Amino acid sequence: MINQFGINLGFYMLMPYLAGYLAGPLGLAAWAVGLVLGVRNFSQQGMFLIGGTLADRLGYKPLIVAGCLLRTGGFAMLVFTTSLPGLLIASAATGFAGALFNPAVRAYLAADTGERRVEAFAVFNIFYQAGILAGPLVGLALMFLDFRVTAAAAAVVFAALTVAQLAALPARREQKPAEQTSILQDWRAVAANRRFLLFSLTMIGSYVLSFQVYLALPLQAEYLAGAQSQVLVSALFVVSGVVAVAGQLRITGWFKARWGTGRSLAVGMAILAAAFLPLLVIPGPGRFGTGAAVVALLLSTAVLAVGTAAVFPFEMDTVVSLADGRLVATHYGFYNTIVGVGILAGNLATGAVVGAARDAGADWAVWAGLALIGALSAFALHRLDRSHTEQTATHPSQELSDRQDREPAQGSSR
Repeated sequence: MINQFGINLGFYMLMPYLAGYLAGPLGLAAWAVGLVLGVRNFSQQGMFLIGGTLADRLGYKPLIVAGCLLRTGGFAMLVFTTSLPGLLIASAATGFAGALFNPAVRAYLAADTGERRVEAFAVFNIFYQAGILAGPLVGLALMFLDFRVTAAAAAVVFAALTVAQLAALPARREQKPAEQTSILQDWRAVAANRRFLLFSLTMIGSYVLSFQVYLALPLQAEYLAGAQSQVLVSALFVVSGVVAVAGQLRITGWFKARWGTGRSLAVGMAILAAAFLPLLVIPGPGRFGTGAAVVALLLSTAVLAVGTAAVFPFEMDTVVSLADGRLVATHYGFYNTIVGVGILAGNLATGAVVGAARDAGADWAVWAGLALIGALSAFALHRLDRSHTEQTATHPSQELSDRQDREPAQGSSR
């Protein structure tokens, strides 16, 4: 938990200000700034499957430590590097570092918490969001000195995490299968898991909607506030972070007590869809004034944070369940790769629709489209849960046998 807080603290100290540093003091062209940021994103999203596979084969701890060490080096390079090739190497290193430790962290947490995975991932998300909330504030204070000071401080954070995880984190790895398999066999086994693939594709909707706190909502803030948009954008992130940190455990407990995992995912997705309704009703200042439009924006942000908090712990638990306790980190890597591609496509489509809708005077169309994506995803999750429930009811002996087969492995891992 502390490791994940530190990861997000160090990352968000630096990354929100990187584009400004590249375009300002370094004077890079817009295409070069986009290239540096794109390389970072691709080297993380595109390599999740590699990181998850290595974690299952080498152990979770070595990949967590290696990822923190690599990001230390990547951020340290940003202190000294000003050339485009050096910046690309540093960017690729910081991205690949995330691909190494992200699947390993989630698989480690799942293995170490047993039947309390949902609660553990709820607490995990509190530390995760707290790092996102604190990082930009610390980075902003350091930016008054110099960007390179911020980069050096972020590198120190990851260096400290590397030492702490190396010294204090107990070793944890997936139990060895009865027979050794090749990497391609492992990937084929994951790709052949039909329910896992359907779930992954369905959850793209959740990530596209949650990611709008970085895209559509800031664009709406700029549209409403103009030159003062940075203050409103900061307010969006504060609202999102406070809701997650303060409400996560209550939201998770309330959902679990009433609906369990499958229905909680569908209801959480429905909340994500409903988050865009205030903006659908008040899409701009023309109808009820700027003040009402700002209130609608903040309300949508808060509801989006509630939906994200509702979905995340059950989503992470479901990935482990669908993996059936085998190749858990590989499944997480595969899952992150699928949703990463979905986020890229969703962001391109959202950005294009925002511009076209504004030009056509139909701002409401953006929010209606996002709400529709959420509604369709919620329906798909409901059908997947219903299908699983019916299958379990039809073959209860098989479900019991599968559970009994898994229990020795879980007991030995603890």
